[in-house]
Amino acid sequence: MNPMDILKNVQQLQARMSDAQGKLKEITVTGSAGGDMVRIELTGEFTVTNVKISPEAIDPDDLSMLEDLVLAAFSDAMFKVRERIQAEMSSVTGGLDLPPNLFGQG
Repeated sequence: MNPMDILKNVQQLQARMSDAQGKLKEITVTGSAGGDMVRIELTGEFTVTNVKISPEAIDPDDLSMLEDLVLAAFSDAMFKVRERIQAEMSSVTGGLDLPPNLFGQG
């Protein structure tokens, strides 16, 4: 591959990465658990912006259940953010003719 083509592709990738980073700020997902008794809103930058706990989820005699629901809702939100980020990054590198080991992978 021509070195100038590689440089051109890397510059295109840098521009796309910058756009993707801006889009990550706009991503918001909601993870839930216990049939939506606990919901956690998470941004593409992994910031928790909202937590909703249904009164039915609160049992003073069983706090460990509530803790498990919060953990499960957070894990669900993290999974959804990672999926969205992966989809966004796939669109960033899609269509560029880059050598397979350019970033140390191969």
